[in-house]
Amino acid sequence: MPSTLTARSASALSGVVRAPGDKSMSHRALILGAMATGVTEIDGLLEGDDVLATARAVEAFGAEVERLGEGRWRVVGHSGFRQPEGVIDCGNAGTGVRLLLGAAAGYPIAVTFDGDASLRKRPMKRVTGPLADMGAKFDWPGEEDRLPLKLSGGALSAIDHVQTVASAQIKSAILLAGLNANGVTSVTEPVPSRDHTERMLRAFGAEVGVLPAGEGWRITLKGGQTLTGTAVSVPGDPSSAAFPLAAALIVPGSQVTVEGVMLNPLRTGLFETWREMGADLTVTNRRTAGGEEVGDVTARHSKLHGVVVPPDRAAAMIDEYPILAAVAAFADGATVMRGVGEMRVKESDRIALMAAGLQACGVAVEEEPEGFTVAGGPVRGGATVTTHGDHRIAMSHLVLGLAAAEPVTVDEPAMIATSFPGFVELMRGLGADIASE
Repeated sequence: MPSTLTARSASALSGVVRAPGDKSMSHRALILGAMATGVTEIDGLLEGDDVLATARAVEAFGAEVERLGEGRWRVVGHSGFRQPEGVIDCGNAGTGVRLLLGAAAGYPIAVTFDGDASLRKRPMKRVTGPLADMGAKFDWPGEEDRLPLKLSGGALSAIDHVQTVASAQIKSAILLAGLNANGVTSVTEPVPSRDHTERMLRAFGAEVGVLPAGEGWRITLKGGQTLTGTAVSVPGDPSSAAFPLAAALIVPGSQVTVEGVMLNPLRTGLFETWREMGADLTVTNRRTAGGEEVGDVTARHSKLHGVVVPPDRAAAMIDEYPILAAVAAFADGATVMRGVGEMRVKESDRIALMAAGLQACGVAVEEEPEGFTVAGGPVRGGATVTTHGDHRIAMSHLVLGLAAAEPVTVDEPAMIATSFPGFVELMRGLGADIASE
């Protein structure tokens, strides 16, 4: 990958493509396969850097991991994690490290987790705190709440955890630890977060209870359950599908279809928001794959208007706010996004970086502690955007550049491979003008 990429105003985009496999499900399939007994066959695995780091990690924990072909992997589990040799390096994978911490906490092993410079800046106590309540022990060789950290696991007791924010990563870490805890572990969420862990645990043979609790729900899992290897089909990632679909919405004359996109209602907040903005977005060929509803999503160039995004929708689209902000720049009127403070502790401070990048491209943005407002209108472009190595910041601004008056350049595009390997080639295949400088 070159040191910079530049997107220029494109003629109409058209074509039919397939989104890469869902990153959330790919991480979970590898981890549960390693915790299980027997063979897990995975089809559609995302082969991005983040997921490959998780594959190496579960192999270090004793699972047999084999790539059979493009997106096809086999994991042979041996009834849990074993003591690894050396440090578990999770690269840039925030989901990977947090889920692995939960899984590893249930076994009598001592392991050090680390990551790259970006991952070392992300908070970990939101996960290690509940795991410590269950009996896991943590040591921080450097800065507390940041990687690297040393986990000593085993002899866990169940807890009843009440989330203060909807977070699938925290919930999943607790549930994975709960598999090997004494008693019944529960997690109560104020607003439902993505439920891939609950669904996949059932596919591996675990009993998971889900009951309404106020506006959210309470998930329960009894310790001591055994997982059995199974077949997992990973559908297309809606977070990745968002980029070619967004480009179609803002580039005049465009029509793009992305096949096999996951339509789990806890992941489709962006599509719902786009429709409220006036987007011509249709879904055909609905079907089931890997226990999830999937479909083919078609986006056509649309006249959009600004909206106020409900704050309680954040859990269903927290990773999609950067590309929503890029699209909102071309809408009539302002798009208000609040209740998204979680964006500040992702791979970067995504609120600050999106605001800075859009402003550099001539878009008016009002930044708040827990959100931001994008004023739509003509987009000048003509800027080089600092991404701090954040893949979603880079891809969002490249999409913006396809409809801006002047080219838009992003730095550090190599990190796009963490979630969307082949992004540039896919977009070029649709007619996008994205090139290295």
